[in-house]
Parts: sequence; structure tokens; C-alpha cells
Amino acid sequence: MGDSQYSFSLTTFSPSGKLVQIEYALMAVGSGQTSLGIKAANGVVIATEKKLPSILVDEASVQKIQPLTTNIGVVYSGMGPDFRVLVRKSRKQAQQYFRLYKEQIPVTQLVRETAAVMQEFTQSGGVRPFGVSLLVAGFDDDGPQLYQVDPSGSYFSWKASAMGKNVSNAKTFLEKRYTDDMELDDAVHTAILTLKEGYI
Repeated sequence: MGDSQYSFSLTTFSPSGKLVQIEYALMAVGSGQTSLGIKAANGVVIATEKKLPSILVDEASVQKIQPLTTNIGVVYSGMGPDFRVLVRKSRKQAQQYFRLYKEQIPVTQLVRETAAVMQEFTQSGGVRPFGVSLLVAGFDDDGPQLYQVDPSGSYFSWKASAMGKNVSNAKTFLEKRYTDDMELDDAVHTAILTLKEGYI
């Protein structure tokens, strides 16, 4: 029968060991616009394409990169409405931390909290996984940081990463161009070249 008979149950593993709903969420991410992040020696760059579904759409109403706090920003690939929900939850978490400790939340902690929310939506009845992957860029006492969070709730720290359409081409290009001593200006230039690479 394959995995299709398990695709309606969120909490049942298929014989091949997969939660098929997570596979569908990753497919939604893979069909989203290309987004990427590059960690430089003195900062982090996140970039994305902003293709509008129609020329009649007001460009100002489409926002793919959002600030979570004064020192943390996020970009997504996948479903925009899911992204807005996660942005709201992450901002609330950051504000609760700030009210309690009177300082900005560390990047790693905010990423962990956001990933935990995404993971909860893979194990509860009546909900579906978020059809979105996030690149979270921030700067705190540990310096510049870049994390990717996937619909399953898994997250990793990256030097440079890409997601969405053309992800394999973008990652290959980043692997060739990335250096550990890259400055912010070089990272911006590399980000633009990487996004162009998918359309040549």
C-alpha cells in the first residue's frame, strides 16, 4: 500500500518510519520562494525573493522578512499564513522574556522556543504541521548567529543555508563562495549572487 494510507493520521508513523504529514509540510517549503542566510564575521545576512502572485497585489502588504526583537530577524519559505502565526508566537515569547529579565532573549533560546511550538504541531490531534521553514538571524553576546528551523521542529546552527525552490543549486553555490572570514559586505554580495544563480 505504501505510505498513502498513513497520510491522514498526523501521529501515526508509516512502515518506512515517516510522519507523512511532515513530508507534505516539507513539500510546501520546497515549493516556496528561495530564501537564504549567510553568517559573516560581523553580522548575518538574510535574503529572499519577493515574487507577487499578481501585478494587482500591493507590494507593501507582502512581507517575507520580519523582526522578532531589535536584534533578531526571520525569513521563511513556504506558507505565508503559517509564518505570521509563528512570528506572533515568537514575539510574544521574546516579550515575556524581556518583561521577566529586562534584557533581550538570547537567539538560541528564542529558536528553541519557536522550534518547540513547531514540534508540538506534529503530535497533536486536530492540527497540522506548519508548512514553513524559518531562517532566524540574530546577534547577541555570542556574536552573530544563523539557525534554520524545519516543520518537524528540528533546528540547526548554520554558517550559510538556503531553502525553498532551487535549494540544491543555492546550497552548492554557497558552499563554493562561503569563507569563515567573510565580512558583511561580501555576504550581501554573495546572497544577491546566490539568488540570481537560480534564474540564469
